[in-house]
Amino acid sequence: MREGGPEPDGKPPASPWPGGGGGADGRPGPADPGETGAEAGASAGGAGADGQGAAPEARSSTWPGGATRDSAPPPPPTPDPVQHVAPPDADTLDVACVATRAPLFRLALRTGALTVLTLGVYRFWMKTRLRRWYWSSVRPGGLPMEYVGEPLEKLLGFLTAVVVLAFYIGVVNLALMFLSLSLLEGSAPALLLSLVGVIPIWFYATYRARRYRLARTRWRGLRFGLEPGAWGYAARALGHWAATILTLGVLWPRMTFGLEKFVTDRTRFGDTALHQGGEWRMLWPAFVHAAGGGYLSLAVGLVATGEPGMIWMLLGTVPWFLYGLVHYSVESKRLMTEAKTAGPLGLVSRADPRRVLRIYLFGGIAALVALILPLAALGMALVAVEMSLEEAGELPTAVLAAGGLALYIAVALIWSVLRHVFLIMPVWRHYAETLTVTGAESLGTMRQRDRDAALQAEGFAEALDIGGAM
Repeated sequence: MREGGPEPDGKPPASPWPGGGGGADGRPGPADPGETGAEAGASAGGAGADGQGAAPEARSSTWPGGATRDSAPPPPPTPDPVQHVAPPDADTLDVACVATRAPLFRLALRTGALTVLTLGVYRFWMKTRLRRWYWSSVRPGGLPMEYVGEPLEKLLGFLTAVVVLAFYIGVVNLALMFLSLSLLEGSAPALLLSLVGVIPIWFYATYRARRYRLARTRWRGLRFGLEPGAWGYAARALGHWAATILTLGVLWPRMTFGLEKFVTDRTRFGDTALHQGGEWRMLWPAFVHAAGGGYLSLAVGLVATGEPGMIWMLLGTVPWFLYGLVHYSVESKRLMTEAKTAGPLGLVSRADPRRVLRIYLFGGIAALVALILPLAALGMALVAVEMSLEEAGELPTAVLAAGGLALYIAVALIWSVLRHVFLIMPVWRHYAETLTVTGAESLGTMRQRDRDAALQAEGFAEALDIGGAM
């Protein structure tokens, strides 16, 4: 094992406790009879960088050292020193992240290629393997997080959601369009009103997806969870968005805080409830740059409609607005993270908006360069074989269409891989490495929660193509 990174084959080190830690204090305990084989495999192996946990049967018979489940388990193994596992009585736990680019590149490329070859069916296995890689790279106190979701439950949830959405869209949206065509003139308002019917489902799917991810996340053997409340979240989201739009964005911090508090206050870690402290006004200082840049850009745009010479001022206001969006995103997360508690547990975040902005800028440039170079090489190859436009025009239409489709798929696949390597993973690592857990002495008093059902997994989010996989 190498210091600060995954194994040479790209697999992050496994959890030092067998089964991911069965007791509330993180020590090994008997297997949970409510878990499935895939869940057990993910916990027993700690989910490596290839997204594969140990085989399910590896969990069923013996403890390391030959002791059976029916006998007393041996003392906890001594963790590898490079994992820096905190002592059980440590009150403060630093969070380490061992994610590196090379193994992630191989995993994302391999699973992405399999997704293309299977016409998208492997997408659910790809997402599962990537999450296991990301989750296991985060080590609060040296003990890795675990993702124990199953790809098959994602696939079944997606198929169920497609059937439900087909009925919903076919009935509700058709009724809305009929009413709008009867009461309004023109088809544009009718189409717009029909889209309104999908918005509540979008928020509903967002909450359900987060509930599933938390239900399949564990640390020290304790499950996370989120109480039911998807329709309540959708109703509040609609209200907050309406207020934000009517006030031209002034109440955006109120919406951010209100929705996060609704979710956090229903989140559980083991048998302990989380609480979102603070108030929405604490986010206002973080919103100043976004508000200033946004309102100034809007004013310049309105003036430029009558004075075209003023349009150049957008070169100063738009970058300010974009920086303000990044600043608000990072600072609002940091402030709300530090206001979260789980009993005596607390969090300290040192996330830096400037660091995240540099990741977006330089990572985005690196990803674009890495994407353009293969395309440039392809163009040079075409020139080398002297394939003129006239010659290409003589090719059958089917050949040209197949070539264009293959090129599009290749570009989309490469961009997806590069986005993980240069954008998603560096930001993930920054948020993890700047996090500290306080009040960790109380971890020994926390107990396990019941295992949640599949909850149709993330079927609605998948069917509506809602992001947030990580």
